[in-house]
Amino acid sequence: MNVNQSDHKMKATAHLQLENEWVRVTEWRFAPGAETGHHVHAYDYVVVPLTSGVLRLEDRDGQREARLTSGLAYARQEGVAHNVINANEFEFRFLEIEMLQGRVSR
Repeated sequence: MNVNQSDHKMKATAHLQLENEWVRVTEWRFAPGAETGHHVHAYDYVVVPLTSGVLRLEDRDGQREARLTSGLAYARQEGVAHNVINANEFEFRFLEIEMLQGRVSR
């Protein structure tokens, strides 16, 4: 399979691990070439990669590749709109932790 093709058909799979009034934790699994489909994040979120590799991101500005490292988390604010595609020849996995309540001031 050529994971650089623009005709993405395989969908990534979401496995809900935890949801309560504060957070939703989802494990995302991507076969080679699998994608999320275009979506908009309704909440602030943290991603914790479980695999190291490259994800292709498609948004209104075009395409770019992001290299993620297992265990190296990053955070984004609500409103991010994109499609995420596994650009690797192997399964890619990450945890997405959505903050369901507003920010807490400390």
